Amino acid sequence: MNLDFTPDEAEFRAEVRDWLRTNVPKERRPAEGHAMLAFDTAWQRKQFDAGWAGISWPKEYGGAGLSLIQQLIWFEEYALADGPYLGCFFIGLSHAGPTIIARGTEDQKSFYLPRILNGETPWCQGFSEPGAGSDLAGIRCKAEVDGDYLVVNGQKIWTSLAHHSKYQELLVRTDANNRYGGITWVIGDMELPGVTIRPIGGMHGVPDFCEVFYDDVRIPLENVVGEINDGWAVAMATLGFERGTAALGEQIEMSRVVENLIDVAKLRPGPDGVRPAIQDGEFAARLALLRAEVAALKAMSYATISRAQRDFTPGAEGSIIALYNTESIQKIYRLAFDLMGPAALDLDSSGEDWTTRYLLSIMQTIAGGTAEIRRNIIGERVLGLPRS
Repeated sequence: MNLDFTPDEAEFRAEVRDWLRTNVPKERRPAEGHAMLAFDTAWQRKQFDAGWAGISWPKEYGGAGLSLIQQLIWFEEYALADGPYLGCFFIGLSHAGPTIIARGTEDQKSFYLPRILNGETPWCQGFSEPGAGSDLAGIRCKAEVDGDYLVVNGQKIWTSLAHHSKYQELLVRTDANNRYGGITWVIGDMELPGVTIRPIGGMHGVPDFCEVFYDDVRIPLENVVGEINDGWAVAMATLGFERGTAALGEQIEMSRVVENLIDVAKLRPGPDGVRPAIQDGEFAARLALLRAEVAALKAMSYATISRAQRDFTPGAEGSIIALYNTESIQKIYRLAFDLMGPAALDLDSSGEDWTTRYLLSIMQTIAGGTAEIRRNIIGERVLGLPRS
């Protein structure tokens, strides 16, 4: 793997940096509601119109058709420019779109991919269920074939931004007698009759999550990605994107926040009330460790991108990045509160919304698969250890 960038890639970086510096929204992204959806949609459309949506997606489906290295450069510069969270378009851009590229039919690619990139269709994820969160093989939301349709009955939970989504990457049980081989990955239209969405408030004060109920919802068989009962393999591809390349921008953002905390530690008094916090041994060691961990995560992501250029679908090693990514996020915001004390509750303190970020960080080691499940995946599928 060569970590050096070519002159053409350096020129591309400069072009990206210049565009982002000029076009990244100056106003704060709304936290919820239709204002949030309108903000996310307008920003996604602006990127699409300028040719910056789907950097590595094929041109024939609305992407730029560039390399994964250029996609990496975009993620890095986006975070450095303090680009807004993808929000309503995170699932479509980071999960559903890459999965459809890898496993979808030509008709699915032609219809869904351009609409993701141009900001027309926000997506959500319908994987977790009551009693089957990290254990996806335990899902019970049932789908039966009826002519040219799947008839879906059941429930999903922790479905982020379902109430603002047009489509859903949905896992359903199509064979009750086959734990892994009886699952199907299907594109669900959230506006179909029989779909009921109930928002769930989070402890950070925003109803990001939803529970979704399906009552005889008829989904065309043409919406199946892969094959009937092949959903486990398709879902592993989806989670590979989530646990690998989808976290790149977040890692660069983590690096920026750590550097911000180092600057804060140079100005704020330490525990003795006399010296700056950066001169306190414990704070200095924690900051240094976080800087090293974020750098290591970045190197791991570079390795993932390098491998992905040969095999577009990331493998189980993405769980390593996801695990340490989420744990490092929690360490960063715990340190922020330890360092700043009550001042961290000020929404404008140091230009960061420390309170909301801290509260959101708590769910990081649960969302998308718990830390314990990820450790099992690493042990079994990467290290070859016996199943626990």
